[in-house]
This record gives sequence, structure tokens and C-alpha cells, in this order.
Amino acid sequence: MCKNVVEVNDVVKDYDKHRALDHVSMSVPEGKVYGLLGPNGAGKTTLIRILNRITAPDSGEVIFDGHPFVEKDLERIGYLPEERGLYRKMKVGEQAIYLAQLKGLKRVEAKRILEEWFERFDILPWWNKKVEELSKGMAQKVQFICTVMHEPRLLIFDEPFSGFDPINAEILKNEMLRLKRMGHTIIFSTHNMQSVEELCDNISLINRSHVVLQGDVQEIKQGYKGNAYRFLFQDGVEMPENVAERYVVVSKETDQYGRTELILENNHKLASREIISEWNARGEVISFEEIIPNMHEIFLDVVGKTGQVNGYEESQAERKLSKEGGAE
Repeated sequence: MCKNVVEVNDVVKDYDKHRALDHVSMSVPEGKVYGLLGPNGAGKTTLIRILNRITAPDSGEVIFDGHPFVEKDLERIGYLPEERGLYRKMKVGEQAIYLAQLKGLKRVEAKRILEEWFERFDILPWWNKKVEELSKGMAQKVQFICTVMHEPRLLIFDEPFSGFDPINAEILKNEMLRLKRMGHTIIFSTHNMQSVEELCDNISLINRSHVVLQGDVQEIKQGYKGNAYRFLFQDGVEMPENVAERYVVVSKETDQYGRTELILENNHKLASREIISEWNARGEVISFEEIIPNMHEIFLDVVGKTGQVNGYEESQAERKLSKEGGAE
């Protein structure tokens, strides 16, 4: 049975008259990438702050590695916030070593580990440069390294690809997958549904302070599929007279080469083999696929059904919290 590194049980958090989290629960399995999704203002930032002990829930509990979450557990967590923060006047290497020592690493060990990471990310020549001399992308690489260098039990990445070009975003994705293979557990907050498809094993979708969708990514996609199929025929297709009795023809288009793409919805939930057999007699089938919705489509569908989000109240409340308690 897979162990959960984090369990959030029935957590409630209020800011003034706004409820940011309303009885939210989730379980993050060991060695998995867990996507935390939702529109702006849905409650994701509040939950991430609770998981970093920046703020505390009003009720409910957080379990970390089998025990109630305590201050000391932060040593085993690496957190990359959406709003990056490095000391601009410090030299890059000096700052990275300083941050490593805060995480409990000895200076010699920290320098060795950091140099390996800097070389992997091709930024070793910038070791003695000041942070203010770095491009935004390079500074983000440095902060990513400072987040993971002590090999924490849990990694929390909040919009980690923000500001990265496609090449560096791909490098970061590969590093996240490598960390997963090494056994690290990752909570990953993003608006990029393609990244969810590529990286996440499980997700929780939060909207209007509630969890509205949760589970294994592949199982969710299978659960949201309809009975739609896409055919591509080499030289057109002969349509049966009674097609409307068995199918809804979503679209039928012929390209410049005479090939016809036909998208159907199956009214009678026939097995795929029966559908292929029936339409194979109507033309030369080049390709056939069952249409399964992607996470972007599912996100829009679920959020649309649960109502639009007004993120203003939460952002205002959290801004007030930041001023009062130094949350940011």
C-alpha cells in the first residue's frame, strides 16, 4: 500500500468574511507528482501557505509523514514560491551556500552539491557573479537549485515554469521527473494543463474554496471520456442511410488529398471492435482513435459547472495577512 507523505484533513481557513478553504482534504502519495490546480483566487495559495506553516488552518489538520505537522518538519520540505526572492547584491555561489547551511548542510558538502547542480544547469560560470547580474531565467534556475539541493522529503513548486522559455522549461520538467524517480514527493501548482498531463500522477482541483475534482490523472480522463471516435479514411467514406439511429455525426471533413476525417458519437455504447468492424466496411481506414478529453478541457468543464471565481476577495485578504504576519 502506498504511503502518504502529506494528508490534509478537513481544513478550513477564513480571512475576515472570506472563506479561503472550506473543509478541504487531500492525500499526497509518496514518490508521486501531485498537481494542485484551480483558477486564481480558488484557494491554492492559502493551502500552499498552510503546507509551509506560513499560516495555520482555523480547523482541520495536516499530517506529515504519518504524524501531526510540526515546525521541525520544514527542514524536510523544499519550497519554490511563485514570487522568487534572492538577495540581489550577494554573489550567486555565496548565497546558495548560505541557504544550504540554513537547511543543515555543512559548507564543504554544500559547495560540492551546489557545484554539481550548477554544472548540470550550465550556470557554473556565474558562481561569482552577483544575483542582480543574472537574467530572470538564470535567477530562477538558482532558486530551483536552492530548493532541491538538500534532497527534501517533500518538494512544493508554485508555478515553477513562470518566466522560463520552452527550452529551460523542458530542462526543469526533466529535473522534476528525475527527482520523482529518486523517490521525492512533489506538490506542483500550475495553470499549465499541458504540464499536468506530462508530470502529474494525481491532482486536486480547487474552485471557490472547495475541492471539486480529485484523483488519478489517467482515471479522471477515462471517467470524462464520452463515446466519441475519430476515423480517417483514405478515399472518403460511404455513409449508411440509418447512421443517425446509431451515431451522432459530430463532423465530416475531406482534405485536399481526398482523405476524410469523421468524428462520431456512439449512441449505443458499442465496443470499439464493433465500431471499427462496421466502419471498416465503409471505406479504407487509415487511423482510428477513441477521443479522450485532455486536462485543459476537463478543467474548463468542471470549473464552468461549479461557477466562476472571484479572486479579488482572497487576494485582498491574503494581502492583508501578508502585511500583518509577513506571509510574503
